[in-house]
Formats: sequence, C-alpha cells, structure tokens
Amino acid sequence: MRAIWKREFQACFQSVIGWLFLAVTLAFYFLYYYVYSLSYGYPYISYSLNAIAFIFLVTVPVLTMRILAEERHAKTDQLILTAPVSVGKVVLGKYLALAAVFSVAMVCISLSPLLLGRFGTIPYAESYVAILGFWLYGLTCIAIGTFVSSLTESQVISAVLSFVFLFLGYMMDGITQTISSGGNFVTRILGCYNLTAGLDRLTNGQLDLTAVVYYISMIILFLFLTTQSIQKRRWSASRKKIGMGIFNIGFCAAAVAAVVIMNLIAGTLPTTLTNIDCTASKLYSITEDTKKILAALDQKIELYVIASETSKDEQLAATLQKYEELSDNIQVTYVDPAVSPNFYQKYTQERISGNSVIAVCGERSKVIDYSDVYETEVDYQTYTSQTTGYDAEGQLTSAIQYVTNEDMQTVYALTGHGESSVSGRFKEAIEKMNLGLKDLNLLEADEIPKDCQVLLILGPASDFSKDDAEKVLNYLSDGGKAFITTQYTTEPMDQFQNILKAYGLQLNNGMVIETNDGNYYQNPMYLLPDISYDTVTSEVSNEYVFVPYAQGLTQVQEQEDETVSYTELLSTSEQAFLKEDVQNMTSFEKEEGDVQGPFTIGISVADSKSQAQLIVYTSTMMFADDADQQVSGNNSALFASSVRNLAAETDTSNLIVIPVKSYTLESIVISQGTIIIIGFCSVIAVPILLTAVGIGIWMRRRKA
Repeated sequence: MRAIWKREFQACFQSVIGWLFLAVTLAFYFLYYYVYSLSYGYPYISYSLNAIAFIFLVTVPVLTMRILAEERHAKTDQLILTAPVSVGKVVLGKYLALAAVFSVAMVCISLSPLLLGRFGTIPYAESYVAILGFWLYGLTCIAIGTFVSSLTESQVISAVLSFVFLFLGYMMDGITQTISSGGNFVTRILGCYNLTAGLDRLTNGQLDLTAVVYYISMIILFLFLTTQSIQKRRWSASRKKIGMGIFNIGFCAAAVAAVVIMNLIAGTLPTTLTNIDCTASKLYSITEDTKKILAALDQKIELYVIASETSKDEQLAATLQKYEELSDNIQVTYVDPAVSPNFYQKYTQERISGNSVIAVCGERSKVIDYSDVYETEVDYQTYTSQTTGYDAEGQLTSAIQYVTNEDMQTVYALTGHGESSVSGRFKEAIEKMNLGLKDLNLLEADEIPKDCQVLLILGPASDFSKDDAEKVLNYLSDGGKAFITTQYTTEPMDQFQNILKAYGLQLNNGMVIETNDGNYYQNPMYLLPDISYDTVTSEVSNEYVFVPYAQGLTQVQEQEDETVSYTELLSTSEQAFLKEDVQNMTSFEKEEGDVQGPFTIGISVADSKSQAQLIVYTSTMMFADDADQQVSGNNSALFASSVRNLAAETDTSNLIVIPVKSYTLESIVISQGTIIIIGFCSVIAVPILLTAVGIGIWMRRRKA
C-alpha cells in the first residue's frame, strides 16, 4: 500500500494537476483571507473557509477524475485485480495520496492564523476547529470523487459525475427545504447526504463530534463502495456470479444503512457529550448560574418556539436542546406558524417574529422575541447592521425565573434633578432580573413607595430640595437600599451631599486625574481603577472596568456606635490626584491646590442598625453603553451585580443576570503596506509560482 501511495502522490506532482489544485485552492482561500482578515480586520478564519466551500465542486473532480478511471481506460486495472495486496489497500493507498495533496494546502492554510496573530488577538481554538472541519469536508469530497472515478473509464464523465454528486451534497439543505419546509420522511433521508451541515457547525466555533463522526463515516463508506465497485469487475454473468453480485449489492446497502444508523445514534446523544465549545466567549456553553437554576427547578416549563423544525434557528435550537438535557422539567415544542398562525395570541397580543420563544409555567408566561436573542450594532459609516452578541441564555434564564417566581420586585429611578436614565444594556440587566423599573419624581410623591426594592439615583445635575433629601433619608433609615452615582457639576449640591454625609461619606467635587500608566486608558481621566474583591465585584475582579470622569471620595467617617460598615469596591492608585477647578484646568499636570490621592471611587455602605444599604460610584458615565463597550460588558456586569446585591433580601439566585455573549473580538489593525505585501504574495505570487512549476514539470516530462 505504501508503494501505491508513493506512486500516486508523485504522479500528482509530476503532472500539472497537483500543482494546479494547490494553486487554485490557496488562491481562493487567500483572496477571501485578504478581504475579510487583512482588509476588514476580522480575526476569524472561518469567514474565509465558509466562503470557499464551493471550490471543491470544481477542484475535487479535476483531482480525482483520473485516479481510477485512467487505470480502467488503460487496462492497467487488471494489475489491481491481480496485485499481491488487497483491493481495499489499493483503494486506500490511492485515496491517501490524494488526501496528502489536499493536506499540503491545509498546512499552508493552518499557518494563516499564526500570521494574523502577530497583529492582534486571534481565537486560535475556533480557528483550528474551523480548519479541521474544512479539512474533513474536503477529505469527504475526495472520497466521493474517488468512488465516482471507479464507475467509469472516461475521465470527463468521472469529472462531470463527481461535480453532480458534490453539487447535490452542497445544495441538499436547499433541496430539502424546497421539497418540504416542515420536513418529512423523504427530507430526513435526503438530509443524510447534506455535506455542508457538519462544516457549518464546525466553523461556528464548536468541536461537534457528531460532525466529525459523520465525515469519517462518509469517507469510510465511499471507500468501501469504491472497493466493491472494483471487485465487481471480477465477476462473470454466470448464475453463481450473479448470486455473488446480488450479495455484493446487499452488502453495500447494509453498509449504507449501518452508516445512517450510526449517525442517527450519534445525533441522539446529549450535546453536552458531543459538543465542545471552542469560542472565545463560550457562545455555546451554559453557565454555572443557569445550571444551578435548572437543577433546582421543580415546576414544569414549556418553551414554545414559533418556527417549524426545518426553519428553526440552528444556534438557538442547540441552546434550547441544552436546556432540555439539563432539566427534565423543560419541554421544548416547535409550533409551525404556517399551521398555527394565531398560537402566540394565547400569551400576547403583540405581533412577534419567527423563532421567538414563549416560556410558560402554569398561568404565567413570558415572550422572548427573536430580535432580543441577537444583539446588533449599526455602523453609521456604512449604514449596515452587524450581529455582535448572542443573548439566548440570558433571555431564556430570565424567562424561566420570571414564570416560576410570582413575586415581582420594583426598582425606582429618581427623576427631577437632571438624573441620567437607565438605558441600553443596563436597562436590559434590570429586565433580566425580572425587576420592575419605574420613574419616581419626588415632587409628585409624599414619600418613596413602600414597594421600592432599590432606589436608583443616577448622577443628579442639580441639587435636591431639603424636602426631597429628607424623603430619601427617611427611606434609607427605614431599611431602604440605594444605588447612587455622581457626576461633576459646578452647582452647589449641599442637600445631595447631606444624604452621603449621613452615612459618613464625603464627596470632593472635582475630577480625578490618574498618572499611573496601568490605571488609565488613553486619557488620564479615563480610569481603570483597582478592583477590591467582594460579592459585588466578584464577576469583574480579574477584569477591567472603565470609569470616565470620576470624582473622589476622600473621607470615610466611622460612626461612634460602629453600626455602619464600609467596603471599598473601586479605588485609584496613590499617584492619582483631584482637580477641583476643572473648568480652568490647562493640563493634566499636578498643580498647587490639587488634592493628592488615592481616592475611593466605588464603595458599599451597610448600616446594621437600620438595615440601610448604599452602593456609591463617583461616575455616572461609567454606566452608559459607550463605556461598557470599552471593557466588553464588564461595567454592565458590575451594575447588575450591584443592583442584585441590593435587591436580594438574602439569596441572590433568583436575580441572576447572564450577560450577552460577544460574537466578535476586537478588529485587527494592520498597516496598508503590510496588507498589500501579504496580499500580493499569497493571492498572486504563490499561486502563479505553483502553477508555473507544475507547467514546467509537465512540459519537461512531455519532451522527455
């Protein structure tokens, strides 16, 4: 077998075929690599691999058309039938030679993530899983082409039939959709020949073992069929040989059935066993918080998906399947809107989109609109939207908590003093905790409502009246909880300061300037503070939070009865100082009159006597989406954790917030000169060189 492999491998490179195959494959790959990764800065190799999956429809038929058809045409196939090695080993040797040629191209492709990694952060695990998927898909196509080559002695017919076989596998998803959008027995059978389904799963960042098993089993099946096709030529038309032929056909049918059954069994295995999440943000994994919630679930929950089985969102479906596997009390049901168009009206009168999910437990229900499953951002330069995050787990876990918990707590956001509003991811965090959010103007209320679980005071721009301050202090003295942020203003804030002073906090009305390089980003006022470990900060303690334009808490006064305790959450370095006259500052240099740090810029205060609790941050702008995006959602995670710790009486498990899982890493920035050099070498120079070498070898051998 080794001699056959060596002979066929050398034959590929002693003609133009092998060189041309490498040139075309690499040219197409590096063309898309140049566009997606180098020019646009996408760090994902899978974009380029998915884009060139069609190339096997052309390159594989050309590569495989001669491998067995030429032997038959030249009558040298008789040597195969009389060789001292088995037909199976001959077929395997020839196939491995073609696989080796393809693997040479894959080695070159495998170097591209390493090249890209020199310019930024690359998800290497995702990249090499995608490369594995592309390699297995290519090997499967080569096995199919090898089988087709054994059926005829014409290389042209072999190439045409290989194209047809591969095209059917490439288009099978569309073919089954055309036959039946809802799916039936025929489409399920045809779906077994969907060659790209496994590639899609592997290039999405999952090491899907069912896809690996599928491709390996298909390779073995087609190599087995190739062996049977060659052996059949030994038989004559006698009755005895006809009987052997029937046996051979039955044997092939049994092999096909065995492969189908094996893949069906693999498909029934729990995804927790078959899928390994290789994405940087763990897109396809279920967090420990959700697992704990599902493990403690003691009520039956129906998750109705408004979609047919064939039109379902595959990624959402995979997430829902994991929920079913983690709890016997979860039941997922797909409702075809074409069959039951008014089903959703049992639970909401608002129109919902396809693939929306309705969580139902008893009389309680919650609708998760499909538009909330994916997070999108608009690029205002190109006026196009881009999917940036996946929030299925966050929405599903929140819905499950909602339908199983009848106690709805309320958070009030103070208004009337120029406070910031709760919006974007921060509003979503409150909604995910199933907390009601209401605005509260103290001019219209005699007191803060009794059902106020947490009072949000978000950076008042003007001072409180004495009456308003008293209402807040009365609420706190009665065991209230407050989440407070501050912002710099030139107006006096005496009454607002009195609220803080009642709990031993002194706010300096100025802005913190950080001079330690490790504690700011780009601008000395854009702080990256030190994070003290606490239950509030546990989710971000090993990360960064971004705090722009912060004020400083410089004095914490312990009360005489020692009922008030303080926990520092965020702080500056000792090199920080505070500019009080911000309006007239001319530089970031420390000047006379500036207050030397360090400063507390986040603190938790608890009064054991009144049970009051405050969490204070000295920057309102840190709780805006722009700041949150700078640190990949860490600010919103800190906000959610702060509100959760204030809202929870004892156990915070019913106020869990699963953050949006980011789809994309930060774009890679490469100089234009480097892009041009790499692009020219990979897209033009290397393919032309390979083609020229192949033509040169072919012409030299022809003259000889």
